[in-house]
Amino acid sequence: FVYAAVPCLYMYYEYGYMSYSVNVVLLTLSGVFVNGPYALITTAVSADLGTHESLRGNDNALATVTAIIDGTGSIGAALGPMLTGYLSQIGDGWSNVFYMLYLAEIFGGLLLMKLVMKEATLITSPPVIEMTDPNIDEEQSLGFRAASPKSKP
Repeated sequence: FVYAAVPCLYMYYEYGYMSYSVNVVLLTLSGVFVNGPYALITTAVSADLGTHESLRGNDNALATVTAIIDGTGSIGAALGPMLTGYLSQIGDGWSNVFYMLYLAEIFGGLLLMKLVMKEATLITSPPVIEMTDPNIDEEQSLGFRAASPKSKP
């Protein structure tokens, strides 16, 4: 979705002025592809970090992590309009603002690529059946990977 925002923003820049309805449709599509992933990413990161073993049972640490994630988004929301105003005043005007948006979307997509590849590998890989019986070693498990017991009796 993040990469789909670039062509939508380009179409909005090129064709958004044609009519009110074209403007609304392209702006809506751009908003879906820009804000949709942002909302999902912040929620997924908070949920993922909330299940991490280092934060288990520590509500203060979980609240701190969530505040850092939201605070980072707020910094971007504060700096974005300032940078937009500056870029719209130099060079070609609004074209510089759209170049900034294209670069931000591409950079965000690149930062997410490692996570996307990890998730795709998890989804497409065959499930692993773990054996928890301490009396069964790896050769006896008929090709299944044996989970190492935490403590032997």
